[in-house]
Amino acid sequence: MELEKRGKNHTGDHVIIPIRCFTCGKVISSVYDEYKKRCEVYQKAITAGEKPKETPKDILDDLGVERYCCRRMIISQVDLLKEAAPYE
Repeated sequence: MELEKRGKNHTGDHVIIPIRCFTCGKVISSVYDEYKKRCEVYQKAITAGEKPKETPKDILDDLGVERYCCRRMIISQVDLLKEAAPYE
């Protein structure tokens, strides 16, 4: 992925992505962008009423995220930067 696009959400706003799993310390930032991109394809297929090619579980398996603690870090990440930005 291009460096200038890294750490941005689908609208182009900057997001804070998790670098390491809080529990085991594995680096997960390297798979985060790919996971989000492939999950958007999944969501579009579901919204269109089509059967998706892969589920979020399949995506995480394919990316090599095996531990449930690391999966939790990726799945539960929420962009709160806009809410925190006014309090600089």
